Amino acid sequence: MSISSVIKSIQDIMRKDAGVDGDAQRLGQMSWLLFLKIFDAQEEELEFEQDNYRTPIPEKYLWRSWAADSQGITGDDLLDFINDDLFPSLKNLTAPINTNPRGHVVKSAFSDAFNYMKNGTLLRQVINKLNEIDFTDSNERHLFGDIYEQILRDLQSAGNAGEFYTPRAVTRFMVNRINPKLGENIMDPACGTGGFLACSMDHLKEQVKTTDDHKVLQQQIHGVEKKQLPHLLCTTNMLLHGIEVPVQIKHGNTLNQPLSSWDNNVDVIVTNPPFGGTEEDGIEKNFPAEMRTRETADLFLQLIIEVLRDGGRAAVVLPDGTLFGEGVKTKIKKLLTEECNLHTIVRLPNGVFNPYTGIKTNILFFTKGKPTKDIWYYEHPYPAGVKNYSKTKPMKFEEFKAEQAWWGDEADGFTKRVKNKQAWKVSIDEVIARNFNLDIKNPHVEETVNHDPDELLAKYAEQQQQINGLLNELKGILGDALIGNKEFGSKELGDKQ
Repeated sequence: MSISSVIKSIQDIMRKDAGVDGDAQRLGQMSWLLFLKIFDAQEEELEFEQDNYRTPIPEKYLWRSWAADSQGITGDDLLDFINDDLFPSLKNLTAPINTNPRGHVVKSAFSDAFNYMKNGTLLRQVINKLNEIDFTDSNERHLFGDIYEQILRDLQSAGNAGEFYTPRAVTRFMVNRINPKLGENIMDPACGTGGFLACSMDHLKEQVKTTDDHKVLQQQIHGVEKKQLPHLLCTTNMLLHGIEVPVQIKHGNTLNQPLSSWDNNVDVIVTNPPFGGTEEDGIEKNFPAEMRTRETADLFLQLIIEVLRDGGRAAVVLPDGTLFGEGVKTKIKKLLTEECNLHTIVRLPNGVFNPYTGIKTNILFFTKGKPTKDIWYYEHPYPAGVKNYSKTKPMKFEEFKAEQAWWGDEADGFTKRVKNKQAWKVSIDEVIARNFNLDIKNPHVEETVNHDPDELLAKYAEQQQQINGLLNELKGILGDALIGNKEFGSKELGDKQ
C-alpha cells in the first residue's frame, strides 16, 4: 500500500472517532503519533551507529515498546496507558537541554500536544496503519516528505491570519538563489512547519563530505514558530531530514522581545512571514517608536534587517501591499534600502498560493551591509498554456530556469544581467522620487483587454481575495492609528497638566 493511501486510511479511521473534530484535530492527533514513530526510527539508527548509546526517554514510552506489535495493547487499556501514563510522563520529563537534548525535544513536542481520540480500538487501528510505513527506509522517508507536505496543505486555510503553505517550487527557488553554505547560520523566524529549513537541509547535504561536516550541519539550522501544532510538525520534519536534536526549533513568538536585544549574527534568512494579520497588543513596543505597527509582515521585515550580519543574505516573500504601502511601510522600505542592497524583486503571478490566497506576492532578495543603488525586477510569467495555478496544478520549480539563467553574480554587481521582456532595472533615485513605492509595473507589458468569461470570473474571484487581504491590512493600519492617537492624546493631556 502506498504511503498516501495509508495516510488517507488513517484520516478515514479518525473520522469514526467521536473525540476528533475536524481536520486540525486529525492532524494534531496524527502529529504526535508520527513524531513518536519517527523519533523511535531515528533512535534505532543512533543505537546502531553508536556504542553504549542510551535512550533519552524511558524505554516503555518508545514506539517499539507499546505500539509496534499489531496485536498489542488496545481498547481501554491503550487509552489508559496513553492518557494516564505516556502523556503525563513525557510532558513532565526531566530532560535538561544541555545533558539530555533529545529528551528535551520530546518534552517540548508534548508540552501542548493532546490525545483527541476516545476509542482505543480505533486508535489501535490508526497505530497499525502507521506501522505500515518504515521510517528507517531512506526511500520511504523520501516519499513521506511528499506526503507530509500534502498533509500540511490539507491543514492550511486561507483565513488563518495570513499563514499558508509555501509551494515547494517557490521554496526551492529561494534557497537555490540564496545558496546557503555549510557552517552558515540559517534562520526562518516564522518557520511554520519547516518547509524552508527542510529545503535548506536538502541543499546543504550535497556539501557534507565528512563526519565533522555532518556535525556542523546539525548546528546551523534555526527556526521559531509561535503555534504549537506547526512547531510539532516542524520538529518532526527536522527529525525526518536528519537533524538528531532539533532544539534550535524554538516554540515562541520571534517578535516577543525588544529588537535591540537581538544579536546580528545570522548569515541566511529564507522565510514567508505571516501577512495581513495583526500582532497582539504590546508587541509593537519591542520596536523603535517611529517604526511601530501591528502588521505582522512589517514587523518581521524590520527584525530580518536587524538580525542579519553584514554580508548576510535574505529571501523573503511579501505581498504587494508592502511594496506600495505608505506610512510606517515607507519608513521600513527606506531603512531596508539604506541598510541593505535590495538587488532583486521577483514578481510572482496570481494564483501561486491558491487556494489559500489570491493576494499577489513578491520575493525580495537583499544583502545587508551596503545601501541599494539599483533594484532589478523580474516578472515571473505563467508557463505556456497555463492561465492560473490551482491546488491540482501548482507552480513547478522548472519554471524558474529563465530566472536562474538570467541571475548572474552578486560579487560583480550582477553586471551580466540584461533587460528583457520580463526584467527591468530601477535606480534608487527613482525609488526615492516615488516615496519608496516599490510597486513598479513591467514597462515592457502593454495592458490587454480580455473578454473570455471564464478568465474574467477567475480574475474577479482573485480581486475579491485581494480586496479581503487589503481590508485586513487596512484594519491593522487603522488599529495602529488608533493606538497612536491614544498615545498622543495621553501625552498631550500630560503636557497640559
